[in-house]
Amino acid sequence: MRVSSPIPHKRARIEIIPLIDVMFFLLASFMMVSLSQEGNAVYFDNQIVSDDQVLPKLYELHRANPDIKVSISASLMAMHGDVISVLDKVRSAGITKVGYQIRAAGAPAAQPGAPAAQPGAPTAQPGAPPPPPPPKP
Repeated sequence: MRVSSPIPHKRARIEIIPLIDVMFFLLASFMMVSLSQEGNAVYFDNQIVSDDQVLPKLYELHRANPDIKVSISASLMAMHGDVISVLDKVRSAGITKVGYQIRAAGAPAAQPGAPAAQPGAPTAQPGAPPPPPPPKP
């Protein structure tokens, strides 16, 4: 004897609309992440330098003065990996005296062409132009 179930028997269906929503969300997320990774610029003494010219410039600076001091500064929106990449290039060039220019979160950003913090010291800066010089005592 066969007993029928009181619960109606339905066939399983795959709903595609929620899957499309998830795919659009992932697409938008990846696009935003990829766009935020563009635009990392490196400046030497307020002049933009292409990524492939950073290491030769550092070697040249180190060859001219083995005791050179390099100051690294980054914009507030710079990616951590970009700053570390510049630091790695500085270290691989043999430069051991590295300083970091840090400004408060509310401090205004510098304009391109602003004077460097320490005259004569090259500044490698990923992400943005250098910060303004510190106030004179």
